[in-house]
Amino acid sequence: MDLEDLLESCDEHVRDELKNMPEVVDVTDFDPAEEAPPIEARRWFRVEDAVAVVADLKSSTKLGLHKYAQSTASIYEAALRPVVDIFVEFGAGWMPIQGDCVIGVFWDDTAIERALCAGITVKTFSELHLVERLTKKWPDSLPSTGFKVGMATSTLLVKRIGRPRTPHQALVWPGKALNYAVKAAQSGDAHELIVTGSVWDAISDNDYVTFTCDCSTPTPTLWHDHDIEKLDHDDVERTGRCLTSKWCTVCGESFCNAILNGETHRDSVDPYRAQLQLSTFREALAKKNATARQRQRQLRALGAIR
Repeated sequence: MDLEDLLESCDEHVRDELKNMPEVVDVTDFDPAEEAPPIEARRWFRVEDAVAVVADLKSSTKLGLHKYAQSTASIYEAALRPVVDIFVEFGAGWMPIQGDCVIGVFWDDTAIERALCAGITVKTFSELHLVERLTKKWPDSLPSTGFKVGMATSTLLVKRIGRPRTPHQALVWPGKALNYAVKAAQSGDAHELIVTGSVWDAISDNDYVTFTCDCSTPTPTLWHDHDIEKLDHDDVERTGRCLTSKWCTVCGESFCNAILNGETHRDSVDPYRAQLQLSTFREALAKKNATARQRQRQLRALGAIR
């Protein structure tokens, strides 16, 4: 190993890269596996308003304790494969798997709606199917587990990075959405969906999302305030919301399809809308952060910031 030559080569790459900035190309509908810029290209794609959903399996390191290797392998396969299937069905454009964590990246039309429905479906699967079957299989040795789900949105860059003509390469997605979705998921508990402030801004006026279904009197009790502690105190995304409910076994499919179809209004909710307004904007901090996020979006639209 010639360490000096290796470090010199690394330094030359940094020098050459910083000497001339790469090209950045805005994209919408594209296949990152086929169309993302290759390693050699000095070109990145930029995806506006991308949405990341992170499904993080709670207590995964404890799931294999006192179990045969075959059992641990079976648990991971049973847990992760269905999450990938869910993300695929809701149109995620990219799905990296990192250990016990599956990430779905959504963009283009109805990205927020598709990502939200995917996240709720993951937590419903986690609570009604995954944990129930794991508990039956290992009633005395299963730790508290289930998927913690986080969701965030931002502009993302994408490019393939690594060593050319080798397996040592991957797509990378710089931007806040993935990082913030991971932190949102980590701040929650099993079967919870945590969304950042900007996601809540985008969904807070949708009756199918914010009110309980018509199986009983609709109420705005589905979501509660949630502080994403791993984000900076002055970050406007930190003031998020937490959903603990799953899809209703009676209304879930119709509500899911209504959200995917862009529907937002339910006549049955009209008498109770004032209650939602009080609960949503009861804190001055929430109002301040929502205003700040709106201002950031306006500046981004004008090209003042990225």
